[in-house]
This record gives sequence, structure tokens and C-alpha cells, in this order.
Amino acid sequence: MQMNAAQRIALERDPVDAFDLADHEQGVARLAAGEPLAYIVGEQPFREGVFVVTPDVLIPRPDTEVLVACALEHLPSRDGMKVLDLGTGSGCIAMSIALERPNAEVTAVDASPAALEVARLNAQRLRAANVQFVRSDWFEGLVDGRFDVIVANPPYIATADPHLEDLTHEPRAALVAGPDGLDAIRRIVAGAADYLEPGGVLLVEHGYDQRPAVLALFQAAGLLDVCGVDDLAGRARVVVGRRPGRP
Repeated sequence: MQMNAAQRIALERDPVDAFDLADHEQGVARLAAGEPLAYIVGEQPFREGVFVVTPDVLIPRPDTEVLVACALEHLPSRDGMKVLDLGTGSGCIAMSIALERPNAEVTAVDASPAALEVARLNAQRLRAANVQFVRSDWFEGLVDGRFDVIVANPPYIATADPHLEDLTHEPRAALVAGPDGLDAIRRIVAGAADYLEPGGVLLVEHGYDQRPAVLALFQAAGLLDVCGVDDLAGRARVVVGRRPGRP
């Protein structure tokens, strides 16, 4: 029987049978080999939820919680607000927004069918009924429609970045974005205006040293009120911009 972390803690005083011991030893071996704990236990906390994770999706990280918090600041609690989460992965961003703004309509897209399967499972587990899923390479698979908020945590690591040596277990397509790490962000910023309502807001997570370049991309795209937001550790993490016009 496979147990999650909470079940293991609850049963830790019970006798360990041979199956549990073998399962435990296998997990320890995987951990010693460098596999992230979240993949071994199959879940990871993020904001108010616990999300299923597999090697098909990135592990949700606390750094990304500031992206959700910023998005919520631009989403008043009223009916009909529309949100697009680009590259949803596990769905942690889309589901967190959907659960905290139950009157919003959230669309979560990903190019990976396996990632969408994980995201759908998380929506079911967390009872996030106001989320729909679309297979799409960024905007390409979307039908005509506009959103009040577009949010994205895209790949932003450069191809030759040495940090990739520590991330070999996570999906490379969700991590790497060209020689400078900005290929995905360029596509998102360039296409966002066609999918934002007038006055709508784009929020993009980026690497700690990419803020100047991402600010420049937002400004070159004609977005207004462009600014950067730090994460809880004080590192540059998110850039926000608004499409011209009134909501």
C-alpha cells in the first residue's frame, strides 16, 4: 500500500511490516541518489493546498507564492473575472487562485498532456470546480477570448546555466528557455496584449538576475505601470504590467 507523508506520520508508532520496510528503504535509496523528496512522497505543499507532483511537472516552490499573491491583488472578489495560467504544470498557481477567488473563471494551459493530467488530478482533489484545462503551447491553442489577469511561471533558465546540474530530475522543458533563459518570456509578453482585456494585467515570474531584461520586454510591448516584485527572500521574482485602456 502506498502511503502519503501524513499517513506515514500518523502510523509511525505502528509495527513496520516487511512491505513498508522495503518501501522505506527504496525511498531512502532514491533520496540518496539525489531525487527530490517531493517526487518520492508524491506531493508538495503550496500556499493553502497540498499538490500531487510527478516527474512530469516542476515541484512547486515557495518563491512562486508571491506570483499568486500579486495576481490576487488584481482580482477583486466579483463574478466573471477571467484568469489565464500559462504553463500550469501541477496547477498550483491556477488552483490557488481558483480556490481563493471562487467567483473567478480560471483557464490553465500546458503543452504537456502529462502535466495537464497531474493538474486535473489536483483540481479534483482540491475541489477547484472553477478551472478548465486546455492543451496549448502558450497562446497557440486558445480560442478567441480575453482575460483580466494572465499569470505565468515559464521556463527561464539559460541553456548553459550550471544550476541545471542540481535539477536533473525535473522536466527540462519546464526549466530551460534558450541561451539567455528568456525565450519563453519573450513569447508570452509579445502575445499577451491580444489576450488581455483593456486594463488587464500580465504577471510573469523570472530568474533572480533577469529583472532588467524582463522590465524592458514589458515596456517595449507597450504595457503600462510596469514594476518588479521581490519574493519573501528579497530576490527579484515577478514583473507586472498592465495593458492600456480601462477595464
